[in-house]
Amino acid sequence: MPFVRIDALDAGPDRLDALGRAVHDALVETIGIPADDRFQVLVGHDGARGTLRYDDYLGVHRDEGIVYVAITLRSGRTPTQKRALYRRIAELAHAYAGTEPRNVFVTLTENESIDWSLGDGVAQYAAATEEL
Repeated sequence: MPFVRIDALDAGPDRLDALGRAVHDALVETIGIPADDRFQVLVGHDGARGTLRYDDYLGVHRDEGIVYVAITLRSGRTPTQKRALYRRIAELAHAYAGTEPRNVFVTLTENESIDWSLGDGVAQYAAATEEL
């Protein structure tokens, strides 16, 4: 059950939708999340009321096409799966939204089953026998 936040400069609804689809499709393909498991916050920044900052850290030249993708998910994926996910997000962001792969910045934050409530105030993933 990943929770995804995508922030992009000068991104209208169509580009945000394309980026959201790219990330979701990559998650389904590379780590096997269910196709109906989509929880995303998509934010476009106009450069005036909100903007994004970036530099050329580690020799990657980024520009106004920058897209930040923050994914929170339960732990358990291998380094190989994570590398495949990053690569596929960049490929699909380029194919769906025209975003240069060098402008796709991804972070993964992992947590445990007890760290999720998917509604109704219940920790659905946590075992019922866990200590409160």
